[in-house]
Amino acid sequence: MKCYIKDYPRPQFVRKNWENLNGTWDFAFDDGNLGEKAKWYQEFKATHQIQVPFTYETKLSGIQDETVHKNVWYHRTITVDGSKLDKNDYILYFEGSDYVTKLWVNGQFAGSHKGGYSRFSFDITNLVNDGENELVVKVEDSLDMQQTRGKQRWMPENYACWYVQTTGIWKTVWAEYAPKVRLESVKMTPNIEDYTLELEIRVNAPEELYEGKLLMETNVSFKDNFVTRTYVDINSDCVRATIDMLNTKTTKAYDNAFQWAQYWTPKNPNLYDLEFRLISGQETVDEIGSYVGMRTVRVEGSNVLLNNEPLYQRLILDQGYWKDSHLTPPGEEALIEDIDKIHAMGYNGLRKHQKTEDERFLYWCDVKGMLVWSEMAAAYRYTDKAVDQFTREWLDVVQQNYNHTCIITWTPINESWGVPEIKTHVKQQHFTEAIYHLTKSIDKYRPVIVNDGWEHTISDIFTLHDYEEFGKLMKERYTTYKDNILSGQLAFNIGKCSLANGYSYKGQPVIMSEFGGIAFNNDDSGWGYGNKVNTKEAFIRRFDDITTAVKEIPYMCGYCYTQVTDVQQEINGLMDIDRNFKVDPEILKEINERKVGCLW
Repeated sequence: MKCYIKDYPRPQFVRKNWENLNGTWDFAFDDGNLGEKAKWYQEFKATHQIQVPFTYETKLSGIQDETVHKNVWYHRTITVDGSKLDKNDYILYFEGSDYVTKLWVNGQFAGSHKGGYSRFSFDITNLVNDGENELVVKVEDSLDMQQTRGKQRWMPENYACWYVQTTGIWKTVWAEYAPKVRLESVKMTPNIEDYTLELEIRVNAPEELYEGKLLMETNVSFKDNFVTRTYVDINSDCVRATIDMLNTKTTKAYDNAFQWAQYWTPKNPNLYDLEFRLISGQETVDEIGSYVGMRTVRVEGSNVLLNNEPLYQRLILDQGYWKDSHLTPPGEEALIEDIDKIHAMGYNGLRKHQKTEDERFLYWCDVKGMLVWSEMAAAYRYTDKAVDQFTREWLDVVQQNYNHTCIITWTPINESWGVPEIKTHVKQQHFTEAIYHLTKSIDKYRPVIVNDGWEHTISDIFTLHDYEEFGKLMKERYTTYKDNILSGQLAFNIGKCSLANGYSYKGQPVIMSEFGGIAFNNDDSGWGYGNKVNTKEAFIRRFDDITTAVKEIPYMCGYCYTQVTDVQQEINGLMDIDRNFKVDPEILKEINERKVGCLW
């Protein structure tokens, strides 16, 4: 895409005047939580150096200490060009920092943020000077089960499917000179029925400019071919507009202009380049590079439709962990490698599990045609505090990633995590309904699943998790006992039923959204689901058996296999943690893409 800049952390809203602040920072543990009282933000005394954005627990951080430290501090200097501050604000961004982040600039408090998975920023224009400036960051973390933790353990040691905690800065830190009169965001909603693009434009500007003095110009191109140019009057800080994405000059000679529409699909991930220019008088005051894919996702009866066509989803569970950097990708190339290898195994999508991934990953899924289910990290205790923190952060995640074409499903809650009594607890049921409707209030099109796997309340897709290791039993269970399972009358997996009390199946699409998890026998270290296998041949037989069985269940419209790679003690990946295939990916691809019955 024209807007692409390697390592740029916000690839759908690109300004060129930015600085990557990753790299070497001064660092210190504060186990006694004495730093604020001792004013470390005024005189910082480092005990370590750390490589941001890797957390101290990881090898790539340069520290690699997996013990729990609840308070950590960072320090570095930055150089600010004061001549740019007449027309620009200086904004400091944290793509992800877990969990409470506090910032001081030149000894002055700049603000704080709570949450581990969404982007946040501080406008520090009034705190910086021309030349060198001091940044000091304190991050407070804990083993509190009310936090959005995802797969981070809340005990001192790993257990089951929970891994080493992530403390502090774990995504890119960066800064930009953002024009004082600027675009804050452009929300883009494709409509393929009339091939238009709906825009919701948010602007930062003084009120006097809203009196006919401000325009936004949008230029659209496709593969370097001009499509259209439109202008929108900006008469308030939030404006709606619609762009015709068909070039009528090119298509007017044809009876059906829609034959020239460029839809986004996994096989043909067509993307349009966009340029947004904010114009005040005769001057361009802000310029943003972006892109969009024209596609629509919706549920109709028992099918998920992509561009009005039934979509059979071959997904794989992706936890996004690396051996030496844990939740943080070691680089952009690692993100691309994962997507390419998932495609090589015959999957057309993935379920990003218990993590909001680096936005560059979503960019490459857009570019390469990888479908994505976007899932939120869970808390593990239900309290008012947990509800508040989860809701605020989830809404940030949805708004920040809304424009990514690849995302086709929102999955805020998984397996009753954080709502452990949802089957009978009306209050917890209401919470999942609230999250469903809040998500729908922002995104009316994408399906939303508020309790993936079992004990559903309301959900656009009916999902089931079952780690049965024998294909014959899997197929028999979901054909012979279909009505009992879908009605919630039969416990199908570890004593769980498909529905919470008081809810019923409404004919939604059904997807087996977790199964598989086969592990090789390696002297009892690590674990998988069911019995371990001893040979590659046994692995392939079982993989074929259970995958084909799921595909032969006639009413299911997709599946999600567990999982892409091994993760710490969990060794049931199709690749090991170093991204080496355990079996030939071409064999897996043939099994996944093999036509079965009336599918496809």
